[in-house]
Amino acid sequence: MSPTNDALMGGYQPGTSYCEMTAQNRAGDAGMAALMARLQNLSIEELQTRAGRVDREFYNLGITFTVYSEADAIDRVLPFDVVPRVLTAKEWDVLEAGVVQRVAAINAFLTDIYSDRKILADGVVPSDLVLQNKNYRPAAEGVKVPHNAYVNICGIDLIRDADGIFRVLEDNARTPSGVSYVIENRHMMLRVFADLFGDTGVRAVDDYGMQLHRAMTEMVPAETVDPSVVLLSPGIYNSAFFEHVFLAREMGVALVEGRDLFVAEDDCVYMNTIGGAERVHAIYRRVDDDFLDPEVFREDSLLGVPGLVRAWRAGKVAIANAIGTGVADDKAIYAYMPRIIKYYLDQDAILPNVETHLCREVEGLQYTLDNLADLVVKPVGESGGYGMLIGPKSTAEEVEEFRAKLQADPANYISQPTIDLSVSPTVTQDGLRPRHVDLRPFAITGESTWVLPGGLTRVALKEGSLVVNSSQGGGSKDTWVLNQ
Repeated sequence: MSPTNDALMGGYQPGTSYCEMTAQNRAGDAGMAALMARLQNLSIEELQTRAGRVDREFYNLGITFTVYSEADAIDRVLPFDVVPRVLTAKEWDVLEAGVVQRVAAINAFLTDIYSDRKILADGVVPSDLVLQNKNYRPAAEGVKVPHNAYVNICGIDLIRDADGIFRVLEDNARTPSGVSYVIENRHMMLRVFADLFGDTGVRAVDDYGMQLHRAMTEMVPAETVDPSVVLLSPGIYNSAFFEHVFLAREMGVALVEGRDLFVAEDDCVYMNTIGGAERVHAIYRRVDDDFLDPEVFREDSLLGVPGLVRAWRAGKVAIANAIGTGVADDKAIYAYMPRIIKYYLDQDAILPNVETHLCREVEGLQYTLDNLADLVVKPVGESGGYGMLIGPKSTAEEVEEFRAKLQADPANYISQPTIDLSVSPTVTQDGLRPRHVDLRPFAITGESTWVLPGGLTRVALKEGSLVVNSSQGGGSKDTWVLNQ
């Protein structure tokens, strides 16, 4: 029986979008067929009932995130759809290789621009795009980090287009978030939907914390015998505080705030404990550069540690991700990533970019202005889906308002075609319906790079919406990578 003919999938019509479950080249996959067979044993009412149980469990366990823009909804459960998104082993092999390649190129790029700047001298990337970038940090110039691993934790946002081709949408090289939901989603699925797994051979995601701790200890100063690692959080009011607690627990390290640490006269970092000061060798920081050290960045910051940059530059402590990595996830730099990969690795990009127009360039700006109603336009230094225009989803008035912003500051924007993102069957009040998804695999780098099998599948829960960000109403799904 075709997957689209069973009762549960009745009324399911993905339209022109590539469907992660029912696309012609996917329906014949053995693992997909096994999942479909198990789903057919459940009614939509059963799925909805179990989905309600999942929501209550997430709330009771405090697995939440904070929405700053909604004063009456400070702590919110990230909506979770119980129908998993499945990747075959063959698909994953390509994605994993592409992510490892991309991370290698990003780290080579950061090593270069903070030292020799060969890529700028050779004209591959415009100098002003790097040296005048708001995320470029002169404080990082000349700093040699172990294994040239500036980006230890990287999230690469991928989409799949209408032809079923995975493309890179964004690089997240500062403090990518969301991995805690990947792991908790799996725990919840195993608890509430154990009957879906059967013998499908889904790869585990439980060792992320161990891999993260391994990478952190590989970054500590060379003479370290018994490395001490901490996770530095802005505190309980940060939107990702749950994740900070989760990752500290998974690594088995102390969760600290800036007030818990200090830099002594020997330029080493210490943690205040009830037993006295203890040396800290590596810090997984979830505090942005601007707030990390009031001696170097914002003087009014109470979140950071005075002297931390001094300690880092002296090689007395490792900081992950390193200071200044934000320049690599700037959306204008993203446009140059295929050339950056070719320059450092002499390879073609395994995962292609989405076609991108730089509005800082005359041709790119004119093309964008001429086709504004058909394009997605993004500010280069923002994240979370804020400040962007989705032309086909906007009113004529909104398009004209955005045109004025674009003309006033063209260098701040890029534009891309509106991609028909792939869809995945998602539980709604009307049954399973297609909703657009993306994918954020997470890579951890110390001496080498390891990629968590799967990653965070985000889903736009509103019909027809292309915005999957949790801060704007998106949810998540469990991502299965099959063994074979």
